[in-house]
Amino acid sequence: MADIIQLLPDSVANQIAAGEVIQRPSSVVKELAENSVDAGSSFITVILREAGKNLVEVIDNGCGMSETDARLSLERHATSKIKNADDLFAIKTMGFRGEALASVAAIAELELQTRRQQDDIGTLVEIKGAEFIRQEPVSCQAGCKISIKNLFFNVPARRKFLKTNPTELRHIVTELQRIALANPEIEFSLQHEGKKILHLPPANRKQRIIHIFGRNINQQLVEIDTQTNLANIGGFIAKPEYSKKAPGEQFFFINNRFMRHPYFHKAVTRAFEKLIAPDALPSYFIYFEACPKTVDVNIHPTKTEIKFENEKAVWQILMASVREALGKFNLVPSIDFNTEGMIDMVIPRRDREPSPPEISVDPDFNPFEQEAGGSGLKQGQKSDRYRYGNWEQLYKDFEKERSMPGEESERSVVHAERGKDENIFSGSTPALLQVRNRFILSPVKSGLMIIDQRRAHERILYEKFLKTIRSGSLIAQQQLYPVNIELSPSDYQLVKELTGELVNFGFDIRDFGTHSIIISGCPADTDHADPAKMIENLLSEYKSSGSAFKESPREKIALNLAGSSAINYGKPLTREEMQDIIDNLFACEIPNYSPDGKTVLVILSNDDIDKKFREA
Repeated sequence: MADIIQLLPDSVANQIAAGEVIQRPSSVVKELAENSVDAGSSFITVILREAGKNLVEVIDNGCGMSETDARLSLERHATSKIKNADDLFAIKTMGFRGEALASVAAIAELELQTRRQQDDIGTLVEIKGAEFIRQEPVSCQAGCKISIKNLFFNVPARRKFLKTNPTELRHIVTELQRIALANPEIEFSLQHEGKKILHLPPANRKQRIIHIFGRNINQQLVEIDTQTNLANIGGFIAKPEYSKKAPGEQFFFINNRFMRHPYFHKAVTRAFEKLIAPDALPSYFIYFEACPKTVDVNIHPTKTEIKFENEKAVWQILMASVREALGKFNLVPSIDFNTEGMIDMVIPRRDREPSPPEISVDPDFNPFEQEAGGSGLKQGQKSDRYRYGNWEQLYKDFEKERSMPGEESERSVVHAERGKDENIFSGSTPALLQVRNRFILSPVKSGLMIIDQRRAHERILYEKFLKTIRSGSLIAQQQLYPVNIELSPSDYQLVKELTGELVNFGFDIRDFGTHSIIISGCPADTDHADPAKMIENLLSEYKSSGSAFKESPREKIALNLAGSSAINYGKPLTREEMQDIIDNLFACEIPNYSPDGKTVLVILSNDDIDKKFREA
């Protein structure tokens, strides 16, 4: 039998390696930008066409390469950062495997122009699909300029799986944000189709965070600074009220390298426990500094998964640091030791006998009589409140004082119904009762119906929004004062991607530049909703659901609009408002369940009610 084992050609091996390292245009931007950071650049410019599918160009002013280095850098496993195996445990740079340029060159057309500061002329190298085309001298600026054209031109199966241009552009913005947050001293610029998408001047860490995520985050940042012999932890966390339901503002960095670390994320969420909603995520920008020998960054091709030598100890330090920061800025509940009204404890002296307290008693005091100086009543005159003949008024006042804020509206409904001389469980017009400002109770033929007021309103609005969009009879409600919303670059791109669907629902959204939008109009029936909150909820839903959102964007948008606009728990309702909810609910196609599948109403049957009293 003939031998069947053979060595793969370099071109095939490079394409296989490219499948691990280069997954989409954002992977190219990441690898090239990290190389620019390692080259000591003070500015990095990224130029895109068709969200990187047609062109990715990265320009920097780093150290540049010689003619020999320029050609050798495109070979697989060619690197300037590792000379022996021991160097793997002292890695401080970004790219060290030497796979990035070779992998990109295997699945695209690559052109490299580079020059060192001390050289008069630079070098141009061109490679297409791992095939060397040419190398020649060229006049160029100091640093490096790499152009990647026609990505995946020779791997059509991979190109077919790329997403739309807005989606790919959003991934590129996200990758560039991570590198920019880790290196705030470097100036970054991103251009797409001739338009400037992102420009970040040199700054410190806090200023860089504000430049990326907007001025609104400035007042929300709380600093962390912990020095230990295992690791130094610095950076910022956001206040609990800034927490969001969708991921996107959670960043860990180790030695200025972005990393994902679910174990450390749990430490941060544990520190925020009981300060934010269970389904909310805190925002944080946390930077670790540790000895490279205690950190392994060589466990994943993308180098975003990091292994620590003492993870449990660092976990404890991280959680303690976050809790300390929250406590230092009074962001956690504290016990109020109020001494007002407390008895002053006097320590007796040994040379003095303690004297019993003196109590003065007025034997002529009558609680139903007061002196004229106390309340304006003459001696012997009875107060109306405490007169025996007016004891009903006394009980009424007592009940009024004892009632909770939300119960007054409940009693008013009952009294109004009784004032009509109707039995609360009978009559042509059913009596309605609001309980705990959350549930609506109404008698029905089979028993007692209990309706969740918020879920019912969500179902009503959800079907109304869908019906309106399907019929095309949209009614946009103009805002008295347009709302300006400042977004992060990635969220800004996401809103631009969703603008068409939002306009169909009645939003009047306009681009205000510098990652800001203006909302001049909102859909009808969203009177009490905050436009900024509606947009934030939509973005959170998009990030968390992903492909599910794209499959049914109208249903998802309608669901979020209904959730943002529905009446909240704790809102007292008049009888007319309760009746309106009931009437509209039973006009819906699916009145029993909210849009997200939760129960809207239950019926306590007459048999169940009778059974309760038989057992009592």
